[in-house]
Amino acid sequence: MSDLTISIFLLAFIFAIVAFFYASVGLGGGSSYTALLAIFGAGITTIPMVSLTLNVLVTTVGSIIFLSQRHGRLRLIAPFLVTSIPMAYVGGMLHMPKILFYMVLLVSLIFAALRVYFPKKTKPLSLDGRGKFFLALGCGAVLGLIAGIAGIGGGVYLVPLIILLGLGTAKEAAACGAFFIWVNSVAGLAARVQYNSIDLYPYIPLVIGAVIGGLAGSILGAGRFEPRTMQRILGTVLVVAIFFLGRKIAITMM
Repeated sequence: MSDLTISIFLLAFIFAIVAFFYASVGLGGGSSYTALLAIFGAGITTIPMVSLTLNVLVTTVGSIIFLSQRHGRLRLIAPFLVTSIPMAYVGGMLHMPKILFYMVLLVSLIFAALRVYFPKKTKPLSLDGRGKFFLALGCGAVLGLIAGIAGIGGGVYLVPLIILLGLGTAKEAAACGAFFIWVNSVAGLAARVQYNSIDLYPYIPLVIGAVIGGLAGSILGAGRFEPRTMQRILGTVLVVAIFFLGRKIAITMM
């Protein structure tokens, strides 16, 4: 806790805002939680543990909705889950060098920002059912590993992959996001608790802020706000995080 360069209560307020915008478009916010913790000086053992915990809490509501309603299909993401769950656990066991951890996170943020600002339609790959299945298994393994290492859920990667593989519509892909994030975050967090655990008690204000923001975002984002407007705001959050994280990486490498 002493390694943070910002008040925990101010950071909790920022997390609440971030969680609000992420939850409004069906995401957990792990990429930005991780970036903010890195920017404000948290240790690389602390960062994934806190981010995964917040991811689990913020996406719990979305996951319940996914299971109780028929907006998505569990069978659609099953091949991804088969490999992503164990690999998220493996990723949670790893302890990476600081600069490599930051680079993985930076690439994740850039990809997420590109998806927000350039949501171009993709033509499904010309693969048979067997080919799609094995490609989904491989992609799931990569997504799970990144999720466990960096403290993100991987939902921002899953959605375009489902569309690219022709496994479902854009709406079905988006509906699967929260559940996929939740499952991977739980797996990564389980490994962190066992191998890289920290005391989360000092970070309770961050938990409270993210839960409140996530709940408000889920309710208001689903009802009153235009999804594209919320995505643009989310994109702005990501660009700011990319700038400051890139600056921190440059300073670290000097």
